[in-house]
Amino acid sequence: MIQVAAVGVLTGWGEGAAALPDDARRAAAGRGVVELARPAMTGERFRRATRECLLGVAAVESLLRAGGLERQSLRGAGTALVYVTAGAYGASNRAFIDAEMGRSGALHFPYTAPSAVPAEVTIEFGITGQYVTMIGGAPTTIDALWYADGLLAGRACERALVLAVETFAECADLWERGRWLVDRPLVEAAACVLLVPGADDGRVMPAAATSAMETVVRRRAGETLACAPLIGLALARETGDDASSVIGRWYGRRLGMGGDAGPVPSAARAAE
Repeated sequence: MIQVAAVGVLTGWGEGAAALPDDARRAAAGRGVVELARPAMTGERFRRATRECLLGVAAVESLLRAGGLERQSLRGAGTALVYVTAGAYGASNRAFIDAEMGRSGALHFPYTAPSAVPAEVTIEFGITGQYVTMIGGAPTTIDALWYADGLLAGRACERALVLAVETFAECADLWERGRWLVDRPLVEAAACVLLVPGADDGRVMPAAATSAMETVVRRRAGETLACAPLIGLALARETGDDASSVIGRWYGRRLGMGGDAGPVPSAARAAE
């Protein structure tokens, strides 16, 4: 089994699960996108980095604050990183195309790749263990948790970070064209969970028995795509509800995370 050591959450509502409103739709007051501000970071590398890269770094910093951990605790080959996003590379791709067509300033081509976010995170925190990038919505984050569980079970790492970043503001018009795909409001978010091998007295991943937590996340956070399951973990830790379900649902695919038996599908990989 795996244990959740810490969870860091940043959303357009603020930092941490406590910042989430009771009703995201009402709190959005008609806004289609609830934006997350560009983190203020100094240094030449951060000056040229994209907003989603900075949000990835900021999410890990939020995790360290939430867990009372030192940056040094992540350094080295013992830390694995699994990064998930459905669309946070969209902004950089649009910016690059606009730059090539002379409509805006320059953007370094490597930042158009989804792997730019985990690259910045590994550089900033000195992480040299295994890492993988996964593309997709909330069910893909469940896949990422499964993958991290496998790395820990196989002793390929001592700890694993599962990181998700979603931004919408720069591509709001594109999301509007496909509004049948996702609910509103779209809430920008960056979330990170630290997983370690489980202990008998530790907090473990909750079983996917019901969709109670999934409903709470959608109501309180809004649509955060790949970040949703990690926000669910943060809410479960805040309430002390170990029995909550961690389920990812997006575009007809629905997956859940198992408890004592490890990662298992919820009900089935079924379309709604």
